[in-house]
Amino acid sequence: MNLSDFEITTYSGLYLSRDAHPKFGKKYIARFQHDKKRYVKVLGYTSRDKLSDKSASDLMQKFKDSIVAKTENKIIIQEKKLPVKDNEDLIKLKEENDFFKSILGNYQKLKPEVLAEGIQKIHDLDALKKYQIELIKLQNFLEKENKRMIILFEGRDASGKGGAIRRITRYMNNKHYRIVALGKPDDTQRNQWFLQRYIEHFPTGGEIVLFDRSWYNRAMVEPIFGFCTPEEHEIFMEDVVNFEQDLVRQGMVLIKLYFSVSKEEQKRRFDRRIEDPLRQWKFSEVDMQAQDLWDEFSEKKYEMLRRTTSRSAPWHIVRSDDKHKARLEAMKIILNSVDYDGRNYSLDFEPNEEINISVQKELLQMRKSKDY
Repeated sequence: MNLSDFEITTYSGLYLSRDAHPKFGKKYIARFQHDKKRYVKVLGYTSRDKLSDKSASDLMQKFKDSIVAKTENKIIIQEKKLPVKDNEDLIKLKEENDFFKSILGNYQKLKPEVLAEGIQKIHDLDALKKYQIELIKLQNFLEKENKRMIILFEGRDASGKGGAIRRITRYMNNKHYRIVALGKPDDTQRNQWFLQRYIEHFPTGGEIVLFDRSWYNRAMVEPIFGFCTPEEHEIFMEDVVNFEQDLVRQGMVLIKLYFSVSKEEQKRRFDRRIEDPLRQWKFSEVDMQAQDLWDEFSEKKYEMLRRTTSRSAPWHIVRSDDKHKARLEAMKIILNSVDYDGRNYSLDFEPNEEINISVQKELLQMRKSKDY
């Protein structure tokens, strides 16, 4: 039917057929538009005089309402067709997203590598906490039993000694441990027995002393830089094993840790010290020579490990290219040195043999290569 077959009504958009249409049962028809769609509706009237504009409008409104209701029902049905699990997953993802944003703050301004490093540090610190709890138990045991402990931290520059000491002592009772890092000897100390200035810092009962570099300076650093004579170096190498055996025989718990860093990783850490204003203070004149003197240090390291490890005071080699793993293994070595009370046997105290290396394995590696 054409628009000319309809008459306009007093209601906007509503048209009524001029005549009852034979195709629709000889009944009058309404034409209107809704939601950009055109509709033709049979009104059910065969007599024009019984049909008013108002009645036609009411019929159209009912029809429009039914269309709207059907549309809404269709939307509801479509929503119900979504799998419940998918909907729950979306809600969970949104909650997680909001949670991480609330923690990370304006993370988009950070470099991705800085953000990743920060998050990794959180995981690393959390992994160490279980062992740091054990270190507190160990400390309490030493105090209770009036035992003394010395831990030596040796290794090349930038091998990670200081960072390991900070993690080990982080939660300890500072009344019962001391960190000793001695500088160059003064004139009086140079005229004393070499070991005298170290003995002055030895622990009393129930105390732990951690030496950030120790008397083993005379085995590596001093002979390379000419701070001692060849005779003084040789006397030390001959006497130190007996000295340490006497300490252990008198009840001292002596732990010797050597942090072994590769040449490539040491260079990377030196470069970072130079470039990072927060780390520049760490870089020294000695550091500048460390890479050039790598082979000389390797030779002295090899001699030191071979001649000064003993059954009563063995060296523990800790590969330290991965700082976190090195710190974890150092904690295990310390905890395994004493049978303290309340040990949490659910923890893994077994050494990671890729990080915690025996002296024999390290010496074999060094005979093959001077990288360590």
